[in-house]
Amino acid sequence: MEYGLIGAKLGHSYSKLIHKQLADYEYHLRELPETDDLHAFLKQRDFCGINVTIPYKEAVIPYCDTLDDAARAIGSVNTIVRRDGRLEGHNTDFAGFTYLLRKNGIVLRSKIVMILGTGGTQKTAAAVAKAEGAAQILTVSRTPRAGILSYAAAKKRTDVQVIINTTPVGMFPQNERSLLAPEDFPRLYAAVDVIYNPLQTDFLLRAKACGARTANGLSMLVAQAKYAAEYFTGKPIDDAKIDRIEADIRQEVANLVLIGMPSAGKTTIGKYCAQKMNRPFLDLDEQLERECGMTIPEIFAREGEQGFRAREKQLIRTHLKGRAAVIAAGGGAVLDDENVRCMRQNSVVIWLTRPLHQLEIGAGRPLSVSYEALCEMQRQRMPLYQAASDACVENNSTPHSAAQAVMEAFHEVLDCEWTES
Repeated sequence: MEYGLIGAKLGHSYSKLIHKQLADYEYHLRELPETDDLHAFLKQRDFCGINVTIPYKEAVIPYCDTLDDAARAIGSVNTIVRRDGRLEGHNTDFAGFTYLLRKNGIVLRSKIVMILGTGGTQKTAAAVAKAEGAAQILTVSRTPRAGILSYAAAKKRTDVQVIINTTPVGMFPQNERSLLAPEDFPRLYAAVDVIYNPLQTDFLLRAKACGARTANGLSMLVAQAKYAAEYFTGKPIDDAKIDRIEADIRQEVANLVLIGMPSAGKTTIGKYCAQKMNRPFLDLDEQLERECGMTIPEIFAREGEQGFRAREKQLIRTHLKGRAAVIAAGGGAVLDDENVRCMRQNSVVIWLTRPLHQLEIGAGRPLSVSYEALCEMQRQRMPLYQAASDACVENNSTPHSAAQAVMEAFHEVLDCEWTES
């Protein structure tokens, strides 16, 4: 191949999509599961330029004939260019991580910074933190040693102001995992996670709920790719492309999730949006009935609301990990904080409202048995819908108009344009 990415597992990489927009060359993904595969690939030198990802950013160094200053200082290479038969090792992650901090307004100067992990990306984050003037840089690992904290010891450092996760913990498909609880750090000012699938890890969502600034790794991924493409082509690329590509990726992978009161129109409008956006549609209540072989009233009758909520929670954890779908959530899905975090990880959440007098009473919905019950339900759930959503759309005219407003809100949240086809 001429240009591409090497790593042990590349199934969910966005690199091919990114490089397609950066420059005019073919970009390939080459999985090298074992170190022997890496050795054979680099010995052959049958490429013009490659990016390197987990777990080979350090392993490729002995194969490079030269290293740039960043790669030498950090001890990690993520870009290799072949020139005149020689391999040049570069580290564009340093510039990419710096770009991520700048874009999200995260300042490390005079801050106590804690970095989770000890791999190549940790070395990059530590080098950037040092260059940015951090007051203290702490490293945390599951295998603590001299100068490296255990996670038990890390929890006691309540003076930490910035936490950076450079491990794969919390990455798809183990979306619900976090190494530390942001709630344990009262001085937390910012949280950064180099993971970008899901778009918001459980760690970041919890940090955001604590009032911290947050940033995922997508900006770093696109920025380092831009700098790598400049090495590949020898030509400068406008930094403005970074934000455009990042917005395109978010639009392509983010789910559209509709929440709201029972009979607010989530299914009808969701199906319309899915058709217009060329995406699959999933109604979580209907999916639950299919998987259980029972109707929702039957589940309530046999297992009560508690049994139904447990089934609903598992369904959300399973199906909300996917990407690029339109999903109608059950009216009570927002009652559980874990459900909400799961929804928000890879989705834009739109709260669909409807005048109370237009909501259906009964209609197979066990908790909508009377107008009074609906009034009380709305009173209890309104603040939950508001807190869980990125935008609110009122369904008070035609389904077409409401769906159009939903799609416009979806793209506005993602900062990209939408025109009806």
